[in-house]
Amino acid sequence: MNHGSATLTLDTGLSARSRSKRAFARHFGEMLIAMFLGMGVFGGLAALGFAAAGGSSSDLPGGVRVMLMGIYMTVPMLLWMRYRGHAAARNAEMAMSMMVPTVAAAALAFAGVLGTGAALGVQHAVMVPAMLAVMLWRYEEYARPHARRD
Repeated sequence: MNHGSATLTLDTGLSARSRSKRAFARHFGEMLIAMFLGMGVFGGLAALGFAAAGGSSSDLPGGVRVMLMGIYMTVPMLLWMRYRGHAAARNAEMAMSMMVPTVAAAALAFAGVLGTGAALGVQHAVMVPAMLAVMLWRYEEYARPHARRD
C-alpha cells in the first residue's frame, strides 16, 4: 500500500512538472506570436502612414527603423502579458529584455558600425534569448497557467 501511495505521489509530481513546462512553452510561444503580429500590424500601419505622407520607412535612418521595430514588437507583447494577468513589474522586465538589445542595435546602426539589415538581425538574435533568460529567471511566474484578467 505504501508503495502504491508513493507511486501515486511521484506520478502527480511528474504530471505537475509536465504541465508547468507546457505552460512555460505556451507562454513563450504566445509572446513570440504577439511580437510577430505586432511587426505585421504596426509595421503595416506605419507603412500606410508613411505612404500617406509621401514617404517610406526606408527613408528613415537605420537606427530609427531598428527602434520602431522594437516598439512594434514590444507593445503588443506587453498588452498580451497584461491581458493574461502578469504584474506590471514582470511586464517592465520583459520590456527591458526587448528594448535593451533594440537600443544597442540602434546605436550600432546610428554609429555606422552596422547597416540597417544587420542591426535588425542583431536586435532579433539578441532579443529572443534575452526574453528567454528573463523567463527562466522568473520560471515560477511563467510556468504557471495564466488566466485572462477581468
